[in-house]
Amino acid sequence: MLRHSWHVGALAGIDLKLHFTFPLVLVLGALQWGSAHGGMGALFGALLMLALFGCVALHELGHALAARRFGIPTREIVLFPLGGVALLARSARRPAEEFWIAVAGPAVNVVIAAVLALIFGLAPAALPAEAAGLLRAAPEGPSLGTFLHWLLGANLSLVAFNLLPVFPMDGGRVLRAALAARLGWQRGTRWAAGLGQGVALVGGLAALLGGRLLLAVLAAFVFLAAGQERVAADARHVLATLRLSDAYNRHALALTPDDRLSRVLQYLLTSYQPDFAVLDGGRLAGVVTRERAMARLRAPGEDPRVAEWMETSVPELDAALTLEEAQERLAAADRSCGAVVHHGRFLGLVSVADLAEAIAVAAALGSARPELSRPSAARRA
Repeated sequence: MLRHSWHVGALAGIDLKLHFTFPLVLVLGALQWGSAHGGMGALFGALLMLALFGCVALHELGHALAARRFGIPTREIVLFPLGGVALLARSARRPAEEFWIAVAGPAVNVVIAAVLALIFGLAPAALPAEAAGLLRAAPEGPSLGTFLHWLLGANLSLVAFNLLPVFPMDGGRVLRAALAARLGWQRGTRWAAGLGQGVALVGGLAALLGGRLLLAVLAAFVFLAAGQERVAADARHVLATLRLSDAYNRHALALTPDDRLSRVLQYLLTSYQPDFAVLDGGRLAGVVTRERAMARLRAPGEDPRVAEWMETSVPELDAALTLEEAQERLAAADRSCGAVVHHGRFLGLVSVADLAEAIAVAAALGSARPELSRPSAARRA
């Protein structure tokens, strides 16, 4: 889903993207204000939404910069109609790291609200009632004063919403960090996720009965996200306990540099293997992936040698690494497979699909039960 996003720039060296559904929030803002104040109101409503999501982007940047302080890079920030997410390259290591990364986002909105209040002499107690709604059109119509009051109220609302102790919101992550310090990550995640789902279920039903569709959608989002976090907690335990030597394919088909594209296509058609090591005298010379083979098939040329178009830059992964460490390194390298080595000797390839299969098998055997030692790597506004 995150692949369907548009790159619009960078913040502190981190790619900023808009999900393809993002324009919906601009349309919603335009409709809300346009219905009350005409064409100028529609433009004003769209600008308010852009300003609001500028604050959301800075919120996510706060998470990302806090993660960077702990040596955790952020791959990208993606904005959706319902908020944003900072995709961290790996999980935090300790509850304290989880805590500081979680509170950094709301802290940015507090700073924005404080700056607005100081520069324009505004105080939260003086806010009109209209500023409490993130989409409601103010009766006095578009103006600079309305814009500033609305944006101040919106930032305060973001702080209040995100600090609710409901997983996976930032407040829920703070709660999970506190629970994990005493119970371990897996039990802490289960308690926090269970609380989040319970609150989302009650709140969603109340919103539906009250005719508040947007709040009901948000509740459904929280319910599903909390469930995903609980499932991810069990999966991460498997990743953290199994070794890479348990997951790579020992019986994989291999190629030589002199093999032709036709041989690759034959292997693709007669096996379930998507990636092939290219060996030259027992040493790894490169890798041929299904995607590269399909791309080469569409390129000019009759039947080229593998050596002419194989990937020669392949991440090396020590067989003693845990599956979690292997997954993190593949994600950091933005690769779908890597070379498993032991004391410099090539053993085989391991792919993201292999890791997923290892998780599924281990979970089916009931191994995803003991304590988890890693938190989630995604931060939502």
